[in-house]
Amino acid sequence: MKVCGVELKGNDAIICIMSRENGLYDIPRTRVQKISLADAADAEQVRKFQFTFAKLMEDYQVTHVVIKGRALKGKFAGGPVSFKLEAAIQLIPNLAVEILSASFIKKELNRTEIDIDFRDTGLKQYQEQAFNSVFAYLESLH
Repeated sequence: MKVCGVELKGNDAIICIMSRENGLYDIPRTRVQKISLADAADAEQVRKFQFTFAKLMEDYQVTHVVIKGRALKGKFAGGPVSFKLEAAIQLIPNLAVEILSASFIKKELNRTEIDIDFRDTGLKQYQEQAFNSVFAYLESLH
């Protein structure tokens, strides 16, 4: 099973694709590390974002997407555009999408016996939250 971890930040969906088979993790190189929405007020741009995201998932045979949840209100609330990105991703046909709470991710990362140094993954620093989301999800399955 290939899973894509997503962190929504501003106008960007930052991604990290990972799979786990026989206890081994694989992080394939992807052609992009984030997909941006140019103009959230333009319906055509939102459709373009959705198409681009769906095509990327199809190309890498991703079956599940896990999105790091954001607060709905308060000091650390997610911006309005990030919720539009979330909805666009959730509405992609034939793609299982889950929202993971920060507490779930933290609990699974603390529970795991596998020690992965993020610097050894080859990912960019800004992908760390997407990586943590997908890693925590895969760990919760085993």
